Amino acid sequence: MKDGRLFFAKGYGDADRQHGKLVSANTTLFRIGSVSKLFTWTAVMQLAEQGKLNLHADVNTYLKTFHLPATYPQPITLAHLLTHTAGFEDRGTGTFAQTTSDLEPLGQWLAAHIPARVRPPGELTAYSNYGGALAGYIVEQVSGLPFDQYVEQHLFQPLDMHSSTFRQPVPASLSADLSQGYTYTNGVYRPDPFEAVQPAPAGSMSATATDIAHFMIAQLQNGRFGAQRILQEATAQEMQTQQFTNDPRVPGMAYGFWEQNLNGQRLLVHGGDTILFHSLLALLPEHNVGVFVSYNSASAVTARDTFLQAFLDHYFPAPKETLPPAPAGFAERISQVSGNYWPTRRSSTTYEKLAMLYSTVSVTDGGNGRLVISSLLLGNQPLTLVEVAPWIFHQVDGPQTVVFRADHNGMLMLIGSLPIEAFTKVAWYDAPNLHILLIVACVLLFLSALLLWPLGFVRRAMRRGSRGKQSGRKAELEGAQAASPDEQGKQIGKRMGLLPFLASWLAGVLCALNVLFLIGLGLIVSKAADLAFGVPPLLTTLFALALVSAVLTVGVIVFTILAWWGRFWSAGRRVHYSLVALAALAFAWELLYWNLLGFRA
Repeated sequence: MKDGRLFFAKGYGDADRQHGKLVSANTTLFRIGSVSKLFTWTAVMQLAEQGKLNLHADVNTYLKTFHLPATYPQPITLAHLLTHTAGFEDRGTGTFAQTTSDLEPLGQWLAAHIPARVRPPGELTAYSNYGGALAGYIVEQVSGLPFDQYVEQHLFQPLDMHSSTFRQPVPASLSADLSQGYTYTNGVYRPDPFEAVQPAPAGSMSATATDIAHFMIAQLQNGRFGAQRILQEATAQEMQTQQFTNDPRVPGMAYGFWEQNLNGQRLLVHGGDTILFHSLLALLPEHNVGVFVSYNSASAVTARDTFLQAFLDHYFPAPKETLPPAPAGFAERISQVSGNYWPTRRSSTTYEKLAMLYSTVSVTDGGNGRLVISSLLLGNQPLTLVEVAPWIFHQVDGPQTVVFRADHNGMLMLIGSLPIEAFTKVAWYDAPNLHILLIVACVLLFLSALLLWPLGFVRRAMRRGSRGKQSGRKAELEGAQAASPDEQGKQIGKRMGLLPFLASWLAGVLCALNVLFLIGLGLIVSKAADLAFGVPPLLTTLFALALVSAVLTVGVIVFTILAWWGRFWSAGRRVHYSLVALAALAFAWELLYWNLLGFRA
């Protein structure tokens, strides 16, 4: 839309391939994911301008049935929720329900899923679905209306958004026009069921593109849509003004919107992702232009950003610029910033910390004055940057600006297009490759025990049988007198009865359990998207296995000490047993490190 009017709207592709329905911008509803939050934030601003909400008051003031813990002296406020600076850890488990009939009441779900507070509020951004849902719940508590009804009465009706809803399932009057969501598997688009979003105010909205255009018009006209007004002019301007930034040199957060600087233009944007749908809303306030795009297939996650950049390149081409040579001191600075970084949007206290194995961002010296940033989190397309000013880097062939700064959090990396999170440099022992290497070493030792010990048992049994036929008691006594120290150790081990046998079997069971644990974990990771629907029974079983493994590890360590004291077996076998015990201890530490020891879901 442009200058308060719809400029262009069109649908492409299939809304329902099975029934031959094409996408229509006017009538086809798409699930818009977290773009829904803009309506939640607007509802909060409505109640704030009416004096019913104070953006800077403790949110616990508005919560009646549960409260957020007082982890830090500073309370969490609505302003923190609006700017994603509440300091929550990120959680993905349980974001979706299997069906709409499985959805919990919003207040009940929020009370049961309070995330850990991992940093003081107002310190750094870390995008939070929980924060968006909590804001919607506060709208319910203060207005006295269920959230979906409040939005219908105070936003959808005045904006003539008659094909939009937060309800799940969508009302019968709209269900026939709801687009199917698809996954692309083995060359075929497969329809998937309706996605039931638990934190509804954070992402359950369904809408047509032209309905969203009405909302963009109202935002760009400072709260006015035709003769209707959803916000006072001052409130709308406050909502679109930067309220927080991780660093003044990069874009920051308005109330709900996040800023981007692309092609020399200031944009207010918000993305939205379910598993199947991917959407993007972008406003250019200085030009009174709004853009909305939504896709109905899981594989289209990068298409929206590609579309927006192409739109800007066509209508607002970037001025040509010549990148300056690296400033003095570049080599020293690049050595300080090189390393691994974790996003602030992560889990710190649950098994979801495992996501850091693929979400870690690597910063390396690319040579020739270049800095290279790579991560699966960034689409696995490495960014090559040059330093344009001390600590400020610009992408060689793109629009990205990256800033580094050091503070009490350590070294921070701030990516201009991602003001919703920061990246903190982690210690060398947090490097994913180090943990993967350690786990591989553990597995090799476990497998060596599972393969070599049974073979050794069979070989010794055969040897004993052969020796029994060839020698009598006198020969055995003479052999014992002339035995080597290792042979004497074996005799001591035999006199200790079943202990060597128990030591071997205990370690063997432990090795088998640990290998089975990793196989089970691999099965879960291969279907990671299913975790969004809750903790699967297999994961609960793995948590139990991890506890058993930790207990058995203590036993194996004890037997290792006894083996050397009692000289079980040969020296070589004792060394191997000790290595297996160390591997078990290292494996237990890995379980603890990744929050897999104990039921930390």
